[in-house]
Amino acid sequence: MMRCNDARAFGRRAAGCAMVTTLLMVTACGGDSDSAEAGGDVTLRFAWWGNQERAELTQQAIDVFTEENPNIGIEPESVDFDSYFDRLATSVAADDAPDVFTLGGAYPREYGDRGALLDLSTVEEHLSLDNIDEAALSNGFFSGVQYGVPTGVNTYAVVANPEVFEEAGVEMPDDDTWTWDDFVEIAQEISDNTPDDTYGAVDPTGSDALDLYSRQRGESLYTEDGEVGISEETVQDWWDMTSAMSESGATPPASITAELAGQAAPEQTLMGRGLAGMQLDWSNQLNALRSASGAPLELLRAPGETSNEAPGMWLQASQVYAIGANTDHPEEAAQLVDFLVNSVEAAEFTKADRGIPANSEVLEAITPKLDEDTTVQSEFVAEVTPEVGDALIIGPTGSTETPFILERLNDEVLFGRVGTADAASQFVERVAEEIDQG
Repeated sequence: MMRCNDARAFGRRAAGCAMVTTLLMVTACGGDSDSAEAGGDVTLRFAWWGNQERAELTQQAIDVFTEENPNIGIEPESVDFDSYFDRLATSVAADDAPDVFTLGGAYPREYGDRGALLDLSTVEEHLSLDNIDEAALSNGFFSGVQYGVPTGVNTYAVVANPEVFEEAGVEMPDDDTWTWDDFVEIAQEISDNTPDDTYGAVDPTGSDALDLYSRQRGESLYTEDGEVGISEETVQDWWDMTSAMSESGATPPASITAELAGQAAPEQTLMGRGLAGMQLDWSNQLNALRSASGAPLELLRAPGETSNEAPGMWLQASQVYAIGANTDHPEEAAQLVDFLVNSVEAAEFTKADRGIPANSEVLEAITPKLDEDTTVQSEFVAEVTPEVGDALIIGPTGSTETPFILERLNDEVLFGRVGTADAASQFVERVAEEIDQG
């Protein structure tokens, strides 16, 4: 089931971005909704990705909105994730973009930098951002403009399986104080005291984990002016750590890690199969991973949050709602977005389907109605919110290639075909090249 920010899917998606890069050069975003009919009625097209459950929940919220706003009709466009960004890019190029649509990952900046998104300050009378966390809002803010509103928030964390810890006779870590050295040691101890098919940790390499690691060192994956911000030294130190873990058996061997990279479904992961003690992942994946594993998985702060130069965790917009730059109905589109993010009525249906509500008042109102797994997420996000680091710097145009560059080089490192220093140099160079070409 696709959930919230669908983080794994974003990390493995390039085709949509390529089309965005190519097609947005053809034309800016346009809205081709039906013109107002007699009586002043308008119709908005509202597009999102997800499964049937998300479509049903969203439609229930839409029904309430149209009842309260009888002058506004909504044409829903629900598409599976694999097709969504290709279809959106095509519609933008044809000057036929939806009025309101969802984006995630680096896509808001990809679209915003090319003039495809509405500056939300132009509709501020119809869209309140007062009760939305500033760090979450930053995920839709760049180049001095607020282009997107978070549908909800989550954070990057360590998912831990207490049953695996117990089987290994290892105590759960104190996530207020643990370091990356502790993480390595604990993973090794779990692997040494469990069956051969169980590992202390899943290989943690990913662009989000690397960004977190660099932020703890006072760096970041990207800079505010759209350049590569992470140093070769930091990337090499990361790979020195993770390759040693793979060699020692604290994490799986290269062959298993490479195989797992193509299996994003929770039930296919080692954590989802109950074969890993720890996995770095998004907090909103807890529900799916608990369901797959049947275990009472827990969320922990990332290692090194209190022992390094700065905290690396951040609040991430699960998705953002954006409005097409050339919509014929900007005010009505803003009203819809305002309803979706600021209305308890809407949240009664959608709850945490697109992340923990970013509006503090809405979250407080629906918390008693959340299921156990979502409550755990909500409480964890609330607990770490005062402690997280600076707002995430959204990757510039071209940066959606970063996860693929990192994955390819990670294979080279783990299989021993490229040294960590050489791989780190290649990573920084190739990411910079993609940004320059973007």
